[in-house]
Amino acid sequence: MTAILSVHVIAGVVSLAAGFVALFASKGAPIHRRFGSAFVYAMLTMGLSGALIAAITGVETSVIMGSLVAYLVFTGLTAVAPRRSAPRWIGFAGAGVALALWLALWEVGVRGARSAGGAVEGLPAPMAFFFGAIALAAGLSDIRVARSMAPAGAARLARHFWRMCLALFIASASFFFGQTQVLPMQLRAPWVLAPPVLAPLLVMGYWFWRTRVRRTVVRVMTSREAV
Repeated sequence: MTAILSVHVIAGVVSLAAGFVALFASKGAPIHRRFGSAFVYAMLTMGLSGALIAAITGVETSVIMGSLVAYLVFTGLTAVAPRRSAPRWIGFAGAGVALALWLALWEVGVRGARSAGGAVEGLPAPMAFFFGAIALAAGLSDIRVARSMAPAGAARLARHFWRMCLALFIASASFFFGQTQVLPMQLRAPWVLAPPVLAPLLVMGYWFWRTRVRRTVVRVMTSREAV
């Protein structure tokens, strides 16, 4: 158990450091690719080792969240893999994992909502429903991609960005909000802890706007001017 815990902690530190470098590096640049690869491998190690530790210690919600992080990172990586490089069954398998996580999170959310404290093992019911919605959306997206040609261009990048950013958000929230006891007292103020947790969501929103919304608006405006 000690060895697994050490691996989990080291992988967590590496994933956060590499993730934030990749988050703010120029997309597609060598530094983004190198730190992005380190982020993927570290996050997979952290998520799966965390799920294993939680399974051994009987912490149900940590098993689910660790599995969700590993799923998001893996499918985020395959989103930018060469098109048609992976068999279709991998997409359907990913969808099966996502939908299983959705059902598990929904059950936890319902149980938490009915409990006196409104949470199960520290996971509030609203957050369980929120992450369940993410798993459902990701699973339905996997089914759509597996049934047809993998997305290209802006859709391909958006699929990659939102999965990676959400995985980094979960990891950041787990550390900065869930492990405050390891931080110096001076760093435990909300205004210090909130920025690194919210940064992945803000960057995700920016890139979604840049790759999808802005191009759609420009295309609509151009078509109107042409008329």
